[in-house]
Amino acid sequence: MPDREATAAAAALARAQILDSAVRDRSRWFARYQLVFGFMAAAAVLGSSLIDGPGAAITFGVLWAAAVSALGLYGARQPVNRRGLTRRHHTMIALWGLLHAAVITPGTIWFRGDPAWWVSGAVVVALPWLIGAWLDGRR
Repeated sequence: MPDREATAAAAALARAQILDSAVRDRSRWFARYQLVFGFMAAAAVLGSSLIDGPGAAITFGVLWAAAVSALGLYGARQPVNRRGLTRRHHTMIALWGLLHAAVITPGTIWFRGDPAWWVSGAVVVALPWLIGAWLDGRR
């Protein structure tokens, strides 16, 4: 009996290692997702500095909604999500929202037309996503 139990345990451990490797390999999509979202967030901040008038704002809003929808569809179609991914994603979205508001609000009130504000703001807003992509790429 002990040999059969040891064999079953070894087989279960081997299967767990195979599954862990498959999940790790198939979860790399989230690093790409974060990278694209980071660049989109930076482009959105830079685009906000160029918006002048309601027509430009509506066009920019439609483009942003289309880009975020496409990225969300890409994420929803992925077959594998690593443990804790939902919590991590929600944290990243909340952090992005706070940083975005912290850049856009003063920028549109006091720094309209100041390239230093908008370029540095674009970097600040994109940085959490780019760091997340780098960290996920290393896992």
